[in-house]
Amino acid sequence: MDCIDSYPFYVEPFHVDFRGNIFFSILGNHMLNAAGNHSQKRGWGIAALNETRHTWVLSRLSIEMNEMPKEYEHCEVRTWVESVKRYFTNRNFSILRADGTPLGYARSIWAMIDLETRKPCDLISLYDGDILRYVVPEEENICPIEGYGRFHFREPELLCTIDTHYSDIDINGHVNSMKYIEHILDLFPRERFERQQVRRIEIAYKAESYFGDRLSFYCQPVSEVETGIEIRKHAVGKEHECSEEVVCHARICFTQDNNEH
Repeated sequence: MDCIDSYPFYVEPFHVDFRGNIFFSILGNHMLNAAGNHSQKRGWGIAALNETRHTWVLSRLSIEMNEMPKEYEHCEVRTWVESVKRYFTNRNFSILRADGTPLGYARSIWAMIDLETRKPCDLISLYDGDILRYVVPEEENICPIEGYGRFHFREPELLCTIDTHYSDIDINGHVNSMKYIEHILDLFPRERFERQQVRRIEIAYKAESYFGDRLSFYCQPVSEVETGIEIRKHAVGKEHECSEEVVCHARICFTQDNNEH
């Protein structure tokens, strides 16, 4: 079986922003669907894992786009497994136009957890290491974007606090990974998106949050085009500052101006 799969998608009018670019969260969902289908075809999908009380969780995601898919465009996501370590697997993506022109790339890190303990599982020992069969050869692993950087926060500024609701929660019972991206991008004013494009989003998921948790968004500018975001949660029933827990870190990088592309 070929280790790289391609999954076509069509950019619907209700999946684009006011500039006609696909929303980052919608693009991310296409990538997550591609990852899920790729795993399912090889016996490592969510449905099969749930039978043994396991599931995949996204740990880190970096998306870097030269150009966003536009309204009515036919595009595709290609995905493959770059490497497998004991507790994590690295999965990459490319986003292409129908003619094969690359629009961008993404890197991700996943862990498999036990649904009872919520602890990571040893991927190498599961199913006699079957997952190693699907790692692509090095020469086929074309993903020319940077890896993951470190996040440093020193007295970030609190921008807003929101409650989590029904539409934030996914099948695993926690806030969906793409919902964090939606909430983060909502922190920026319309004028920012009128003159600039988001070039890169990098997000590290630290802990789960659930229905009713209160999320606080802290901002730390890094440069004119780069901003760090830290999300903390107050769990249901907790009222004091000491109860805050970091849910995720993110870095948003914009282009210098909207004429770069």
